[in-house]
Amino acid sequence: MRVLEKLSRSINHWVEYMLFALGITMALIVANQVFFRYVLNQSLFWSEELARYLLVWLTFLGATVAYRRKVHPGIDVLFARMPPAMQKATAVLTHFASMTLFAVMILYGYQFAYFVRLQISPALYLPKWIILSIIPLSGMILMVHGITFLLDELKRGGRDN
Repeated sequence: MRVLEKLSRSINHWVEYMLFALGITMALIVANQVFFRYVLNQSLFWSEELARYLLVWLTFLGATVAYRRKVHPGIDVLFARMPPAMQKATAVLTHFASMTLFAVMILYGYQFAYFVRLQISPALYLPKWIILSIIPLSGMILMVHGITFLLDELKRGGRDN
């Protein structure tokens, strides 16, 4: 349990650094594109495509950080009024449902990335599997966090949350 929690924390730590780097990179690319287009009257043909791909990676990786920090949107009005035993059962069920979704992301994300493995992006000439690999990768990160949360919930026993 301790090892899994440490792994989850460590992964989240590095993903946060990666998000910072991706965000700064995207902002610089977009700023350069605006400068080149409106000041120099030139266009960086590759910048929009790269910014779009960076945004996709930011979105999926950002979702893993939000999940780990438990800051994703939720409605807990009903949950807060449940008795502790029902809260625990609901939390465990929610973790199982989440992990099912993460498994779908891993499986079908991998299949889709494999399906487009021979396609190349038009401006950057990047293989599309690299771009789409974020789907199963983020699914695996989410799964590590989900398993950690589930085991933590089960370990708490009958104690209140």
